[in-house]
Amino acid sequence: MEKPVIILGAKGIAHPALEIFNSHNVIVYGLLDDDQTLHQKEINHVVVLGSTEDEGFLKLIGKKCEAFVAVDDPTYRKYLVEMLNDRRKIQPINAVHSTAYLSTDAAIGHGNFINANVSIGAGASVGNHGIFHSSAILEHLVEVGDYVQIGAGAIINSGVKIGEGAFIGSGANIVSGVSIGKNARIGAGSLVISDVEKNTTVFGNPAQVINK
Repeated sequence: MEKPVIILGAKGIAHPALEIFNSHNVIVYGLLDDDQTLHQKEINHVVVLGSTEDEGFLKLIGKKCEAFVAVDDPTYRKYLVEMLNDRRKIQPINAVHSTAYLSTDAAIGHGNFINANVSIGAGASVGNHGIFHSSAILEHLVEVGDYVQIGAGAIINSGVKIGEGAFIGSGANIVSGVSIGKNARIGAGSLVISDVEKNTTVFGNPAQVINK
């Protein structure tokens, strides 16, 4: 990557995202965050320059800089992505840790955060703007929609389908062939052995519906 990166967001996954870009010798121009108490402070020697909608910095994106959205909250993350699409006509880039394994046969979209030791298997399809925490495993032929978040150490077995906006907690295990609906939530450590409907929260071993 030749262009520097501007990171939108200075909390949560912004810290490991910055580390990922540093490890690839990608220059991070600066960070943008709406928390004014962070402005002009440094994170690992990189300055929080201003707010996420500061036109003076946004105008650099697409011309002199790439962008990455480092925001955990899916609603705000989606807002910032759409703002960049609309105002700068660009898609955020991926942040992929050097220790992650991405099969050459996997399809990966835009703007994903893929942390250390994540494994994405053959024939898997990953959408856009997802968050994949350390050591998450996606086996072969898994299908993941946009804005999905998968927690550290979660195991997504072969052929699983995960709908847009779903949340899979750390250490969860989704057995082969299960479908997880749009905006569903899977509690940490849960064993999911059957389909989960959209907008449904499940938890336990085996996972049971706790909110619908």
